[in-house]
Amino acid sequence: MMLMNNLFDLNGQGSQKHTAQLVRSSKGSTMPVKKRKLPDDHEHKCKITSFTRPQICGVKSLGSDKQFSSKRCLAWFHKYAGPDKVVGPEAMEKFCEDIAVEPENILMLVLAWYLEAANMGYFTKDEWLRGMTVLQCDCTEKLQSKLDYLNSELNDASVFKNIYRYAFDFSRDKNQRSLDMDTAKSMLTLLLGSTWPLFPVFHQFLEQSKYKGLNKDQWCNILEFSRTINTDLSNYDEDGAWPVLLDEFVEWQKTRSSSS
Repeated sequence: MMLMNNLFDLNGQGSQKHTAQLVRSSKGSTMPVKKRKLPDDHEHKCKITSFTRPQICGVKSLGSDKQFSSKRCLAWFHKYAGPDKVVGPEAMEKFCEDIAVEPENILMLVLAWYLEAANMGYFTKDEWLRGMTVLQCDCTEKLQSKLDYLNSELNDASVFKNIYRYAFDFSRDKNQRSLDMDTAKSMLTLLLGSTWPLFPVFHQFLEQSKYKGLNKDQWCNILEFSRTINTDLSNYDEDGAWPVLLDEFVEWQKTRSSSS
């Protein structure tokens, strides 16, 4: 089963077919595949706060194209949905093939954010209709025409922050408050691996650390750290309100640097 269980790749950004390379760890292996079952309640929601919700005003219209049709949108959904009226992993693979986007592409995370999807690897009917209405997409061709727009959203620092925060709840097991470390490292690779110069070192720190997972506070502060702290860590304030995890990373890295 592929889809978002394989997660996505930040490097898979292009204006043609939007294909992506597999996200790889610092050791070169592909990310672990996490197989999950949809909760019994298909409409179970992860906690997605209001600031993470995409805004309708940001989506460009299609001009002379046909007006959006909810009926056509639902027919499009049912093309993929199974008897349980949800698009699951196997159907998602077909959906990705139809829109010419690899399941590992970060565009699938952006799309899931627009749909406010609660569970990785699944789109419910309500999520589909809500998100596609925001995007004004009721068929494959219209969604394909929005792929460059979805990709451009990643360049907006505020939007990226919302997607980053959304990714925590989206990818964690819903009966756990923290994100297990394997998934956390995979998602961090996806989101920060190609933009944060210190990421390879931080990834190495996580691999040798005692931590088994990341909580929401740690997750959010990692993004802030990546945006505000110099690569030589010279402006890191040990007395600041950073999580202990990041204090330990800075100490670990400084020790490594001084001994090399």
